Amino acid sequence: MNRINDIKPSDRSVYNAAKKRWDSIAKPLGSLGLFEDAVCRIAAVHGTPDVDISRRTAVVFCADNGVVCEGVSQSDSSVTALCALEIAEGRSNINALAKAYGADVTAIDIGISEDMDCADLINRKISHGTKNIAVGAAMTRKEAEFALCVGMDIVKELKVSGVNIIVSGEMGIGNTTTSAAIASVLLGLAPREVTGRGAGLDSAGLARKTAVIERAAKVNDPDKNDPLDVLAKLGGFDIAGMAGLFLGGAVCHIPIVIDGAISAVSALLAKRIAPDCTDYMLASHVSAEPVGKLLLDAIGLRPVITAQMRLGEGTGGIMLLPLLDGALSIYHNAHRFDDIGLERYTEKK
Repeated sequence: MNRINDIKPSDRSVYNAAKKRWDSIAKPLGSLGLFEDAVCRIAAVHGTPDVDISRRTAVVFCADNGVVCEGVSQSDSSVTALCALEIAEGRSNINALAKAYGADVTAIDIGISEDMDCADLINRKISHGTKNIAVGAAMTRKEAEFALCVGMDIVKELKVSGVNIIVSGEMGIGNTTTSAAIASVLLGLAPREVTGRGAGLDSAGLARKTAVIERAAKVNDPDKNDPLDVLAKLGGFDIAGMAGLFLGGAVCHIPIVIDGAISAVSALLAKRIAPDCTDYMLASHVSAEPVGKLLLDAIGLRPVITAQMRLGEGTGGIMLLPLLDGALSIYHNAHRFDDIGLERYTEKK
């Protein structure tokens, strides 16, 4: 965990150099909006205005959550193992999108209840799922720290292999409950304000899920000023792994794309642990879950996509990549004021 002490803000001078390049293109200033900012942010992370995101990987952390026994989801925990296997072997939703957008997919078993026999599923299992947050802490503080380190280690390994942008993803039945519980504490909101239907609960199921989160907060009494305490008491190994991914991005100077609400909870945890790591995050879309926009507002990032998505696995995050590719095609190749003898636009105050 000591490596987070090395996290510093991204290079603002490089951000400004990238912005200067945008402003040299023959178009109205800032006319590509958030795409211009995203490219500048990536430049600042990489330390060069020559932005390259051609080596891209979605990292999907797979884990089970003990709270599933409270009836907070439509499916039981066996679905986590099944879906993790599909992702690892290239047959799931995220794999189809990754193939379309020239990305790889890395699936991590960080806490699946079953012992998995799959060569393509990277084994970083901390435990066979978390405990039931409705009756006690999800994990120990040491386990939470270990899971954060797993995420940071994955970023380091991918950087060595040449990856230059990472999409965060998760797969774990019950993780909309754990993420809502964390969001409730970090945002200081009542569970009913942040809890959604997940994969499709009916009204009775939603009421049960909300009551479980209320009970979990009362039983565990997490310290809202200690993000590691909140994570250990209410979280999941998948959430912890993704939080480590965001911290690792800041350590290794790799931009990490936030996916939906669960990923955003992880990003907010990372920000509370090391505030400067926010510079290394990109918001892809705003989740259809009730807490989606609230989380991004708390992180201080604006999403590019508003499409009512809530699929998970990193699917929303990876859909940002082709949009960035389009922006970069202009950034790198479009005609410039000086090239065509056109007077530059100036910013009007």
